[in-house]
Amino acid sequence: MSKTQLFDLDGKIAFVSGASRGIGEAIAHLLAQQGAEVIVASRKLDDCQTVADAIVAKGGKAVAMACHIGEMEQIQAVFAEIRQRYGRLDILVNNAATNPQFCNVLDTDLGAFQKTVDVNIRGYYFMSIEGGKLMKDNGGGSIINVASINGVSPGEFQGIYSVTKAAVISMTKVFAKECAQFGIRCNALLPGLTDTRFASALTKNEAILNFALQRIPLKRVAEPSEMAGAVLYLASEASSYTTGVALNVDGGFLS
Repeated sequence: MSKTQLFDLDGKIAFVSGASRGIGEAIAHLLAQQGAEVIVASRKLDDCQTVADAIVAKGGKAVAMACHIGEMEQIQAVFAEIRQRYGRLDILVNNAATNPQFCNVLDTDLGAFQKTVDVNIRGYYFMSIEGGKLMKDNGGGSIINVASINGVSPGEFQGIYSVTKAAVISMTKVFAKECAQFGIRCNALLPGLTDTRFASALTKNEAILNFALQRIPLKRVAEPSEMAGAVLYLASEASSYTTGVALNVDGGFLS
């Protein structure tokens, strides 16, 4: 009996935002391991190049591109480069996000609010539009939005971040419904508490961490690599009939 090829990404072009570290880096490595050529993107090109070089050193295919998804001009520029270089895109992972303020909702700063909305909502939305146009021109593809369990159960002192992640879940369903006719699937990953620099305000605070662990049936924090497998499923033919889904990978937190 031969092994399944359902998770084979040979010949696919994948774009991963926020891929210079954490969950995005783990996703980029796994997609490349499965045969995709991965565009490693984040704000700082040097950091992306480090990840791309590591992928190539392991025998994978990767290139680095700088893109701050909170800047519309950068979104347009990076997709112009993708269109010119590849002429197509098969997999888009919207992973870059920001959470600049940790406070009571009544203390929300307007600047922090706008920055969070610009990256987490507007950025994902227009990345998906540009990626979707490329996918439509080439018969389809898979968009994966990295949302958060906060989009379902808001995190304390993470007001606007939680609101934006709820919007990402809704956005995922919108794109799933309207783009299915073009062969484009759109799904969301909802990570639970994961050991990343992004989540360090939570994981490095012993009181907050202990409180969180009481609510996680698996009683531990996830590793970034544990998010990548779910993304591989959503990016591959294994999920060919899956669209509009919000997949919890949270150690049982939302159960």
